Amino acid sequence: MSIMSDKWIRTKCQTEGMIEPFIDGQVRGDNISYGLSSYGYDARVAPEFKIFTNVDSAVVDPKDFSPKSFVDRDSDVCVIPPNSFALARTVEYFRIPKDVLVICLGKSTYARCGIIVNVTPLEPGWEGHVTLEFSNTTPLPAKVYANEGGCQFLFLQGNEPCETAYSDRGGKYQGQRGVTLPKL
Repeated sequence: MSIMSDKWIRTKCQTEGMIEPFIDGQVRGDNISYGLSSYGYDARVAPEFKIFTNVDSAVVDPKDFSPKSFVDRDSDVCVIPPNSFALARTVEYFRIPKDVLVICLGKSTYARCGIIVNVTPLEPGWEGHVTLEFSNTTPLPAKVYANEGGCQFLFLQGNEPCETAYSDRGGKYQGQRGVTLPKL
């Protein structure tokens, strides 16, 4: 496997729509940076959040997930309670080629504030909005900003396409739009 450069990412986005909308270059200024970087792509956080709460004393169970576990917020800023987390999604819609595996890493700006991003790998052949989990590991409320950078994706290309891609086996999160909750 090889990690792919900005030139490769740009070409895949222009010819195959791998990332839409695609920002060709880093946007900075007063924002947490986003867009194409040297060897990856910094995706933006959409203004759609599910903040976990204990108001209804729900139990978080991946086999029987209850919507009572969170509150929905559509906002430019999400305040995550101390030692809690929120789900969000990328603004960008991804279409992963069958010979590519994508790994997500958190942005250092958030990590330095105790906000950790967790995403499982984007498998070959998968497509959709990426559901992001932001964990606030601090004893204080923490902010996550919509329409700014939330995480960076690294693209690893295999020597050949995989034998069975996510799309081939009808993966349960294929084509997801919006913040997607756990499914069995």
